[in-house]
Amino acid sequence: MTAPLKSVIYRSIPRPDPALVARAAKFGVADLHEGLGEIAGRMGLMSPAMVPIAPGQKLCGPAVTAWNFPGDNLAIHAALWVAEAGDVLVLTNGGGHQGALWGDVACTYAKQKGLAGTVVYGATRDVDAIRELGYPVWSTAVSVEHPKKRGPAAVNVPIVADGVQVEPGDLIVGDSDGVLVIPRALIEQTVAKAETRAAAEVEFRRRIGEGEVLFEILGMDEIIADLGIEIHDGAFNDAAS
Repeated sequence: MTAPLKSVIYRSIPRPDPALVARAAKFGVADLHEGLGEIAGRMGLMSPAMVPIAPGQKLCGPAVTAWNFPGDNLAIHAALWVAEAGDVLVLTNGGGHQGALWGDVACTYAKQKGLAGTVVYGATRDVDAIRELGYPVWSTAVSVEHPKKRGPAAVNVPIVADGVQVEPGDLIVGDSDGVLVIPRALIEQTVAKAETRAAAEVEFRRRIGEGEVLFEILGMDEIIADLGIEIHDGAFNDAAS
């Protein structure tokens, strides 16, 4: 006989340094994705299916995780209960549309508590009301399907949301480009690399403004030469004519 799933709620998470979170919040997902590195950056990036409910939203904060049984959203209420100001709720039911995980009442309470936002791998409802609230929400689906509240449920345990592993206390960053998960151990080096990248892009823009060619600023001419790619001044069909 199979043992029943055991529900669990952990009230605390390992929190990153608030000063480091504030530094990270100055950058968008693109810069932090590049700063995280080619492999870890891809592993931490949620899919294009994870989209903001309203345009122009941003979030940055440590993850409070909530695993929900399909068709159930008991865990999100426990996560709301234990979360602190500045936290980001990361919710999953495996990504199905059965049972909306998030709605406007939960959103109202999250905003009142000062949470930084919510990321939903599953369904959100009441989207017009959520847009009016101005609270940042990303979701992979919209559905009003009624959720149960019976569990099983798990809060502040490692989860997988939209193909990305999320541990409590990982840094969650979101904007119009998507949602990125930065493992807590990699936050400092990721932010430092994003700062270096941003400074380099300021210099690129200055040089562009002075009339330089982007192809040469980025060293594309050298890369193409190293790869042995031929460059012809004419059109591809000049010989035929």
